[in-house]
Amino acid sequence: MRACNPLQCSCLENPVDRGTWQAMVYSVAKSWTRLKRLSVHCVWTQESTCHLIETNIRDQEELEGKRVPQYPCLWVNVSSVGRWAVLYHTEDTRDQNHQCSYIPSSLDNYQVARADVEKVRARFHEHQDFFCFSTTRENETSVLYRRLYGPQNLLFSLFWPTFLLTGGLLIIVMVKINQSLSILAAQR
Repeated sequence: MRACNPLQCSCLENPVDRGTWQAMVYSVAKSWTRLKRLSVHCVWTQESTCHLIETNIRDQEELEGKRVPQYPCLWVNVSSVGRWAVLYHTEDTRDQNHQCSYIPSSLDNYQVARADVEKVRARFHEHQDFFCFSTTRENETSVLYRRLYGPQNLLFSLFWPTFLLTGGLLIIVMVKINQSLSILAAQR
């Protein structure tokens, strides 16, 4: 490494510092991606009571816009906040397939997936009134059974990357101060 004022040397000149810096930038970029996703999915904020209207099991062949082997999914219509709505299990379920309220976690075996959907359907028929998340938008006709992207996720998405960035910057500052002190000690 060339002799220079440590406060003028770039942390990108040292490969170890460069790796630390890249890790911090990656963490912050990942956080911004998560924040973007949170902002898209924050419309279902009002907790309300849903009443089951009907359920239907449908066979689907599309998932996230791609053609896949046939799988069963559950379609659920509910009444919420005085209007008819489609119930989605989570925000991701709605993104995966607008035609499904519930998609089984494993689609490898059709019979196992069908049994899973039947079990969820039976639970809805047992408990016809339940809490759900709706939106205040008048033209929105969907509600969520469970929110993945709530306020606690926003806090978590901001805290850890900020904590890592601050910690990384403190380490870089301490290294630069140490380099500066060692250069001053060598000059005496």
